[in-house]
Amino acid sequence: MPLLSGAEPFRHEGGEVGVLVCHGFTGSPQSVRPWADYLAERGFTVSLPLLPGHGTRWQDMAITGWQDWYAEVDRELWRLRETCSQVFLCGLSMGGALALRLAARHGAAVSGLVLVNPANKVHGLAAKALPVVRHLVPTTKGIASDIARPGGVEVGYDRVPLHAAHSFRRGLRRLDAELPQVTQPLLLMHSPEDHVVPPVDSARILARVSSRDVTERLLENSYHVATLDHDAPAIFEQTHAFIERLSVGARGAATRG
Repeated sequence: MPLLSGAEPFRHEGGEVGVLVCHGFTGSPQSVRPWADYLAERGFTVSLPLLPGHGTRWQDMAITGWQDWYAEVDRELWRLRETCSQVFLCGLSMGGALALRLAARHGAAVSGLVLVNPANKVHGLAAKALPVVRHLVPTTKGIASDIARPGGVEVGYDRVPLHAAHSFRRGLRRLDAELPQVTQPLLLMHSPEDHVVPPVDSARILARVSSRDVTERLLENSYHVATLDHDAPAIFEQTHAFIERLSVGARGAATRG
């Protein structure tokens, strides 16, 4: 199945500090590609995978689930560890949830996390009906392109496959129990006005992780897909500063970039 334009995975071989960038639910690498490009231009080794079932058509996503998406980012983390002395994780929305699970399971192999509007729960009364409704109705309306910037467009599906949504909900519930295992330095940036993931998700994540080095930033001028929104430059700059502060040799990588 042909990929949607902009949905291609991205890999850049740079220095010994690696960064794994994870996109969101029903989205594609396009939503976080500027983030990945910014870090690649500064000398880091960057991996931005395409999650299974994404970037083509919603029917392909309907036969995938949480385990498939997590397995993909887990493989990329191992791949980065083969050549990098340190690896940092960056994630938008569901990508943030996947990054948190990687951090919980891989411990010291992850040097830090940068999360933008990370998901913690599928909200609403409809979510509780997913176990039954998904067998009766295949999809619901899409969630792509929640962007305040005029003309901002996210490459993602216009429908949400409910089988995949049910799997996502189950995965988030499992992750919530694992959050206390996250001990790495954390930079969490979230939008007060987000029409996909409410700020309460960020608050719960901050309350449950065991990280002691925690920084919270508000994205006052952006909606959910903040990496394509007004606050994107600040996200990129603060991500770079965070990684540079925590990584050995990051200044040298930045200079070469």
